[in-house]
Amino acid sequence: MGRAKVAERRTPASHPQAARNNQPGKTRHGRQPSRKTSEGGLRERKKARLRQQIVETALHLFRRHGYRKTRIDDIVQTLDISQPTFFRYFPSKDAVLREVGRRAFARQAESLKSELAIKATTEQRLRRFYETLGNVTEVGRPLWQAVILAGAMDPVRSPELRGAEAATVSLLREIIAQGQKSGEITDDFPVVHLAEFMEGLFNTVVRQWAVDLTGPHKLTERVHNAVEFFLRGAKP
Repeated sequence: MGRAKVAERRTPASHPQAARNNQPGKTRHGRQPSRKTSEGGLRERKKARLRQQIVETALHLFRRHGYRKTRIDDIVQTLDISQPTFFRYFPSKDAVLREVGRRAFARQAESLKSELAIKATTEQRLRRFYETLGNVTEVGRPLWQAVILAGAMDPVRSPELRGAEAATVSLLREIIAQGQKSGEITDDFPVVHLAEFMEGLFNTVVRQWAVDLTGPHKLTERVHNAVEFFLRGAKP
């Protein structure tokens, strides 16, 4: 008798209840996905969207009025949010600049990955990569001057950038290592030292340009000469 009751409670696969349990969006036990999980995902997307809006608005105002003249009040009023809301995402105006620096490193990494994905000489890759960097920096001069002078791309002053900077330098090492294998770059020195030298050379040129905007040469010219100096010195 007990076994018969158990059998009656089983639901065959063809039973309407089983079909309902197998409907899209339900678990195998017939339950809808957790509302808490769905709401949590929506909340995270909203937070990411507002963070992006804060960065984009700040950049717009930095370019229009200059970094120093732009206040946090200007940013929150433009977005129609409160200061406490701003501070939940960024502890200061400088923190927005550091986010700009982090994204710049990410773009550099993507650019280096693109160079590694195509067939080209080491000279072509390095010239193209640094020429693009020089052009982007010079076109957005007021913003990048603020980034550089604030140390917003300096992993020593901004430790949270170390991972992003390390990823970029790692790709630069890979390009130089391929140059050594092809015989274009000397192997008298370790790859890590050559990559550090090239990166340091570029950073020095940019920092000098940031405080000496009235100098006789444009940034693009200075970067071009720095790359040529490195390539001539790095030949076998």
